[in-house]
Amino acid sequence: MKFISVLISFMMFTAVSFAQSGFYDFKVKTLEGYDFNLASLKGKKVLIVNTASKCGFTPQYEDLQALYEKYGGDDFVIIGFPANNFLKQEPGTNEEIREFCTQNYGVSFPMMAKISVKGEDIHPLYVWLTSKDKNGVMDTAVKWNFQKYLIDENGKLVDVAYSKEKPGSDRIVEWITSR
Repeated sequence: MKFISVLISFMMFTAVSFAQSGFYDFKVKTLEGYDFNLASLKGKKVLIVNTASKCGFTPQYEDLQALYEKYGGDDFVIIGFPANNFLKQEPGTNEEIREFCTQNYGVSFPMMAKISVKGEDIHPLYVWLTSKDKNGVMDTAVKWNFQKYLIDENGKLVDVAYSKEKPGSDRIVEWITSR
């Protein structure tokens, strides 16, 4: 009887271990409410950015768009995730966020529905991005809006760039253009 109990415990532990998600296992919603499967990004480098419309770093939308226009395509994509976690700097609805991004910055890179990037209601993707137990690379904390996560073409977390580092920094551009 003890053996069966140990065996069942081992099987449950193994099942939980294999259930941990990788980057490509996540599905998110676009600002327009459509499903977006991150598996569709296999083979591309991905820059994940938590955004906000009323932040001192909001002008980085312009830099992100320029980076996307220059390098976006078959090998690289930027994905914005609006979040209202920091001083309520993203109060708008998904529709208002789309309008703001389009009218003020001409954003054409994929923008996802507003999520939480920290706290009790943190989105599962951000649990993965911030937890070494999940991503296998590092623990991080989302410190502010416009923090950038670099995901390689195999869906592995490579690094994080904090808000003060501009999207077009030498380090980020070198990462995008390296093969």
